[in-house]
Amino acid sequence: MAEPFVTSSAEQPLDVINVFDLEEAAKQVIPQGAYGYIASGAQDLYTIRENIKAFNHKLVAPRVLQEISFPADMHVDFMGHRLTSPLIMAPVAAHKLANTQGEVATARAVAKHKTVFTISSFASETYEAQAAARGDSPQWFQLYQSKDDGATKQMLDTAKANGAEVIVLTADATVGGYREADKRNHFTFPVGLPIVPYEDGKDQTMDSVYKSAKQALAPKDIEFIKAYSGLPVYVKGVQTAADAEVAIKAGADGIWVSNHGGRQLDGGVASFDALQVVAQQVAHRVPIVFDSGVRRGMHVFKALASGADLVAIGRPVIYGLALGGSQGVEAVFRELENELLIAMQLTGTHNVEEIKRTHLIDNVYGN
Repeated sequence: MAEPFVTSSAEQPLDVINVFDLEEAAKQVIPQGAYGYIASGAQDLYTIRENIKAFNHKLVAPRVLQEISFPADMHVDFMGHRLTSPLIMAPVAAHKLANTQGEVATARAVAKHKTVFTISSFASETYEAQAAARGDSPQWFQLYQSKDDGATKQMLDTAKANGAEVIVLTADATVGGYREADKRNHFTFPVGLPIVPYEDGKDQTMDSVYKSAKQALAPKDIEFIKAYSGLPVYVKGVQTAADAEVAIKAGADGIWVSNHGGRQLDGGVASFDALQVVAQQVAHRVPIVFDSGVRRGMHVFKALASGADLVAIGRPVIYGLALGGSQGVEAVFRELENELLIAMQLTGTHNVEEIKRTHLIDNVYGN
């Protein structure tokens, strides 16, 4: 008989030294199959590792004598909202794998932190509960488009009725990546996925859930989602200049540079390396959101200096959720933002706009 699924119900303050420490600590409280699903990725995990290492491909030449009083100003004005920082919550499936409070706890923490909460199609809590928990903070909806237009419209209707301000079309996950940890652990979702109208999700593999998603995505899908929802559409999973251009010409209102945290295609380009190429092509025509591999405040700094307008975090937040509930989520945001503030002070940047104008230099040391 399979072991019962028992996960954390923690709600407690969390002392964070760095977010790397949280991964190992979370492994002790998240069931094995769920932890493998959250932490692992595609095949040999090369891209997961490179996502983090790639930030060292560029270095900062610090400025001094810049008359900066600590702390610097890391607020961001975006789409009519004043965000605490450029850090936002990435869409992550099934938060209840990490904590019984699930997305409600995460949304509550992100709202308290006054930044963007992105709801996943594959959330383990209802849309309505998450929207209520996020208060008046901005909320976006990440869409896995269905093969059935009726199902897609139903999800868009729900999102719009509950205050979604942006639809994030995930374009890099038309099938599930080859995730060996899931296969070894015989992982199936022990919780339901109530937002998707075509699947309950419970007791299904990720591959089974993906089978109902649309595989043959095309530029016309951007047009369809925009026209039906009346909301801005950001295209997530862009990793090349060519795809950024196609998306913008099809009407995309934003580009989200991501390789799905290394969960889909192993051996692909690191997300940070892709960001620099995509940002050059986009040339400030639309906003750019970036994710994958962000574990340090300096990673956030370098992403902003390389063309990102907002930086999204995923796995570290889920580890914080497992260990401390909403307080753990808040602690993760605080830690990365504190590291960012220190980096701003020591590099001579007064605010986020100055970070964006910072010129990074190539790492000639090869490490």
